[in-house]
Amino acid sequence: MKKSSKILLLVSSLILIGIFFFPLWTIDLQAPQYPEGLTMGSWINKISGDLKIINDLNHYVGMKEIVPDAIPELKYMPFIVGFLIVFGLVNFFLGNKKLVWVWIILFVLLGAIGLYDFYMWEYDYGHNLNPNAAIKIPGMAYQPPLIGSKQMLNFHVDSYPSIGFVIIAVSILLAILAIYLSRNVEHKQEG
Repeated sequence: MKKSSKILLLVSSLILIGIFFFPLWTIDLQAPQYPEGLTMGSWINKISGDLKIINDLNHYVGMKEIVPDAIPELKYMPFIVGFLIVFGLVNFFLGNKKLVWVWIILFVLLGAIGLYDFYMWEYDYGHNLNPNAAIKIPGMAYQPPLIGSKQMLNFHVDSYPSIGFVIIAVSILLAILAIYLSRNVEHKQEG
């Protein structure tokens, strides 16, 4: 690979360090009794925001308490990201396009698995309700949307990717750009 492609691979790998400092996903709740809104951020290793208030509100409709220490993904996600950073750095040093494609495909697969896991987590919390809850509305589920907005009782819920997710997307795009630029150079040299 040419030098500029390898530099893109280096940047692609190193910017992933940023997802340790920013949430991957954000869920915002707005209601008349909370005009400033409530927020919950999902990071690779923690849940942040107004978790105590959200847990107190969820209790009334029978949702389980969100306990970050009980979420195994928050324990092993940092190791997966660390592995992806190291794998990206190996690609920078080796400059092997096939290995870069393996990294990109693995990255995308892990991302898809992560989104599916997050959806299932939301589903479990929104559907498996305590039958003895103070507020029971037949047929009502409280699963926030994976992406988008939804009205749940008097709460308007928005769920969207956050800065950490954008960093991941930029990392993948830079790796693809590195392969593309390297390919163009090879075709010019052959011609």
